[in-house]
Amino acid sequence: MFFILFILHNAEMLEELLAAWEEAGVAGVTILHSSGLGRVRQGHGWRDDLPLIPSLKSLFEHEEYFSRTLFTVVDTDELVTKVLAATENTLGDLHNPDTGLMVVLPTVKVFGLRPPQEK
Repeated sequence: MFFILFILHNAEMLEELLAAWEEAGVAGVTILHSSGLGRVRQGHGWRDDLPLIPSLKSLFEHEEYFSRTLFTVVDTDELVTKVLAATENTLGDLHNPDTGLMVVLPTVKVFGLRPPQEK
C-alpha cells in the first residue's frame, strides 16, 4: 500500500483532477484547504482582513490563493503510476512551477479504510 499526498497549486483544477484520479482507479480522496510558506510571505495566505460578520459579496470578491492538499491510500505501485500519469495529463509536468507537489510513501498498515476480513 502507498500513501499519496498531493498539493494542488491551482484550486480551479480540483474537479478535473479528482475526475482524472477516479478514472485512474482511486476510490476516495481527502481534501484540505492549505497555504504554503511562499504564499503566506507574499501576503496571500490566510485572510485576516475579513470583518467579524462578512457579507457574501466580500467573501466572493477575493481571489482564491489557497492550495488544495489531497491525500489517498492506494493498493499497488501500478496505481501510483496511474495516479501520477493522470495528474500530469491534467496539470502538466509536475517539474513545472505552480502545478503541484506529489509525495508517495510506502504504507505498512492502514486502519479504518476497509472493514476487517472475517476469520
